[in-house]
Amino acid sequence: MARSGAARSRQGAGAGREARGVEKRGVEKRAPGGAPERAVGLDRLIHERLRLGIVSALAVSDRLGFVELKRLMKTTDGNLSVHARRLEEAGYVTCEKSFAGRVPRTEYRLTGAGRRALERYLDHMEALIRATRER
Repeated sequence: MARSGAARSRQGAGAGREARGVEKRGVEKRAPGGAPERAVGLDRLIHERLRLGIVSALAVSDRLGFVELKRLMKTTDGNLSVHARRLEEAGYVTCEKSFAGRVPRTEYRLTGAGRRALERYLDHMEALIRATRER
């Protein structure tokens, strides 16, 4: 029998979160093996799938335009804009806007700090892979 909305609200707004695997605010997530996630040491900014894709694509290309990145990442304009802006705010990428005639052009480049952050991230992932394979 289905419960009424009032019965569900009495149960508490976050009651179903634990069942779905969503963490409560303020509760520290745990990495596999029980270690606190922050101990894993991954750069959370780069670790997100789309941002890792952007940084990786820019690492192998001198510069990429917005349309090129959007096609490579298979994402929407808005999603790409939000994630590229986060990387720009962190100093990992630069964004140059110009016009080709009347057509706006946005180009992204990886900064030195972005390249170093990607190298640290890749080194960390390689160490995790080695440690996992040694078990």
